[in-house]
Amino acid sequence: MSAIPAPAAVPMRHAAVGAGERAQRIRVTGIVQGVGFRPAVWRLAQRHGLRGTVGNDGQGVAIHVCGPADALARFVADLRCQAPPLARVDRIDCDDGAWLAPDAGFAIVASSADGAARTGIAPDAASCAACIAETVDPAARRHGYAFTNCTHCGPRLSIAERIPYDRAHTTMRAFTMCAACHAEYDNPADRRFHAQPIACPDCGPCIWLETGDAHRDVALPQDAIAAARLLLQRGAIVAIKGLGGFQLACDAGNADAVARLRARKRRASKPLALMARDLAMVRSFTRVDADEATCLQGPAAPIVLLPRTAGAAQLADSIAPGMRTLGIMLPNTPLHHLLLRGMAHPIVLTSGNVSDAPQLTDNDAARTALAAIADAFLLHDRPVARRVDDSVVRVMAGAPRVLRRARGLAPAGIALHPDFATATPVLALGGDLKNSVCLLRAGQAVVSHHIGELRDPRTLADFRRAIDDYRQLFDHDAQCIAIDVHPQSLAGAGARALPAGTGGASAPAVVEVQHHHAHIAACMAENGLPPDTPDVLGIALDGMGYGDDGTIWGGEFLRAGYRGFTRLARLQPVALPGGDAAMREPWRNTYAQLVAAMGWPAFADRYADLALYAGLRTKPLRVIDAMLASHTNCPPASSAARLFDAVAAACGICFDHIGHEGQAAMELEACADAATLEHESDDRAYPFAIDTGDGSHLPCLDPAPLWPALLDDLHHGVPASVVSARFHKGLAIAIVRMVRQLRAVHDGDALHAVALSGGVFQNRILLEQLVRRLEQAGLAVLTHRQVPSNDGGLSLGQAAVAAARMLATRATPPADPTTATARTETSPCA
Repeated sequence: MSAIPAPAAVPMRHAAVGAGERAQRIRVTGIVQGVGFRPAVWRLAQRHGLRGTVGNDGQGVAIHVCGPADALARFVADLRCQAPPLARVDRIDCDDGAWLAPDAGFAIVASSADGAARTGIAPDAASCAACIAETVDPAARRHGYAFTNCTHCGPRLSIAERIPYDRAHTTMRAFTMCAACHAEYDNPADRRFHAQPIACPDCGPCIWLETGDAHRDVALPQDAIAAARLLLQRGAIVAIKGLGGFQLACDAGNADAVARLRARKRRASKPLALMARDLAMVRSFTRVDADEATCLQGPAAPIVLLPRTAGAAQLADSIAPGMRTLGIMLPNTPLHHLLLRGMAHPIVLTSGNVSDAPQLTDNDAARTALAAIADAFLLHDRPVARRVDDSVVRVMAGAPRVLRRARGLAPAGIALHPDFATATPVLALGGDLKNSVCLLRAGQAVVSHHIGELRDPRTLADFRRAIDDYRQLFDHDAQCIAIDVHPQSLAGAGARALPAGTGGASAPAVVEVQHHHAHIAACMAENGLPPDTPDVLGIALDGMGYGDDGTIWGGEFLRAGYRGFTRLARLQPVALPGGDAAMREPWRNTYAQLVAAMGWPAFADRYADLALYAGLRTKPLRVIDAMLASHTNCPPASSAARLFDAVAAACGICFDHIGHEGQAAMELEACADAATLEHESDDRAYPFAIDTGDGSHLPCLDPAPLWPALLDDLHHGVPASVVSARFHKGLAIAIVRMVRQLRAVHDGDALHAVALSGGVFQNRILLEQLVRRLEQAGLAVLTHRQVPSNDGGLSLGQAAVAAARMLATRATPPADPTTATARTETSPCA
């Protein structure tokens, strides 16, 4: 099929709409730029015999089309059902009218930047099968080329600098297309038509290998990749510039190489991700079901957590110590496909940084920062517009669940309930851990890529850049900024340091949202609940969040809508001896739980034969007792995560300290006995008490009764695997009991849906036990799929709360605070 010349070079003759014809202006919004949508429209117009034009603009794709009415109707229907693989059509608006159409043919016209940028940039997409086949074909001109891509795959977010998504607005603008690439780019019938990152060895980015002093030891691309592969096979650590930043790689079957990587990177115990050559290799050491295979092979190509099998013995034991799962991904770029060819084992592929620092993206910065870690550098000269880590997914309760939203998933918009469409634009700044930011406008929420832990000054600087980056990328002028209610929130402080211009002529209103309310609101939003939805019963289980009473919350039962909530019940608060130290040293939580449940003398009298007793005797218990007695640095907390830590330490798991966040709870889950979970009677599960409250305090779910049962099991030699299973089952049973009681007291017919959120629900056992038992009780259960249940989803919840309050303020006057029955964190925005 012949190419369509540039519109400016071909003046088009126009004609009025003919008899029996119909003309429409069509607006398509969603992820419709950079995914081959315009050529798909062109092909549909050819098929249906229509004339007109299609082009990109700031709001999406604009189509002017004319032809027979029946053909036009079929064309509009096909826009959605025959969209390209990476496209997501959120809305199609059609406007009939009389206008001058081309007298023949259908043309793709130049992009326009008119209007606010309301379209989505597609996430980076893993290499498609056609591009990989071309890359490994010796007869193809892109044979061995590490940057092969087309409109169905390749970089998007990691190279985009602004909208509209055209080559001139990406980091590919420095690479001038050769004649052969230009011919493909200009041909609507070619799968590379207007593929903005299009390149080949003659005109595109180059790759090379360095082993020291920034000297290009191997400059020929295929030789550089082959040399890097050989270094990996010989036990070297290689820094690789990937799609969204640097990665550190070594042979996963080489225990010495993995140990050196851990030592140099200062990552003692946190599981390391793997990349395998293909699905067959993945299946050689893990069990993969259909949903997991779909995730691995899909365009997002995330890290997927998979249960290991006996075949994992071929891998270094230190890859994921204490875990029964491995985090695995398939190659997502031609570079990775070429590198893995010929490898007998998967490779470790972890972020290119020193532990807890942001992933590096710049060649010079990586040479400096990674010099003490990497033995060689596989580099290229295509700039990375923004750091994008790997996404992480786990299939739980019958569905893939996002644990980290980044490459391949962000910044795809999340469609909210249509009633959010008229909400004022909101910018939400998320939490201080696992930070993300969220832009809400016109019924869409754009949750950013994973930014990370704001305690690190470099990540905090990255967070501030991301705010400005996303505002410009999406032309977003926030009229309201949503932040966490914590007065010392680092993310919240960002609201006062936003660049001039945010909010237009007047400063944007700032809305504070309580941490656990934001968790529940995020779950509600991604499940499509409207702004005025009836209240749900929200269960938020996590490590900690600042409560509206100034205490630490983390095990909450909330009656919640978007606009407010009431705290109905909680996990029994227990002291955190040493404050932050209790988050790093699980034994402190075990001791505090034992003191609260039975007291140290009773424990010592009955269980002095346990290893737990001997271990606690080595700790400074007199100091802890004095702190508890004087309430010095021992804040009470209703934290579910610290309860998991306490049980783990009692079982001998991470007793003294943890090496990374959540380690004790993760290993406690990993050791749970499957037969006990599935077949043992619920009567053997550890009991919790429900304190119904007496008006002076909230109802509480009290773990005190579980401790004698757990300790008796340990005394009788019951293995930690059975103890773990009984704890998980007991907690799920107790939560369902509390739900039944709360519904009986608080208008249960209205509270027909239960929303589960918070980082503890990354625990597969607890999530699956609870979903099954709640559904058996006849309740609708809302869970996370698109955004993490951990703090990575907070920004979505904050944005939804702020937007709903803004909408309510427009509709009705502010409520009299003296008559409010539900807790309102701040006055609604004006």
